[in-house]
Amino acid sequence: MLWRNSTGLAKIWKTTLVTAVFGGFLLFGAAGRADAHDFDKCQRRIDKEEWKLQREINRHGFYSRQAEHQRHELREARDRCRIDRERWEREHRWRDRDWDRDRY
Repeated sequence: MLWRNSTGLAKIWKTTLVTAVFGGFLLFGAAGRADAHDFDKCQRRIDKEEWKLQREINRHGFYSRQAEHQRHELREARDRCRIDRERWEREHRWRDRDWDRDRY
């Protein structure tokens, strides 16, 4: 009876419930693609650093200090992606190994 008479309170509860359910779908729905998304993000970072390098070469020349700086940034981005990928592969190898079968 209380819910039928107080329409404002019922609307607040319904809105809160719908918001919580929708937020849960957003939170847990995106969790499954985290690995693939990280690799895509890493590739985009490398592409951006390559673009910046080309821009500095066009502006200042191939052997300029600006181009050398961007080459350094590009190497760092590639190394970061390589380390992240190796860590991901190592973690998944560890979990996927069947210790009873692969004892030796």
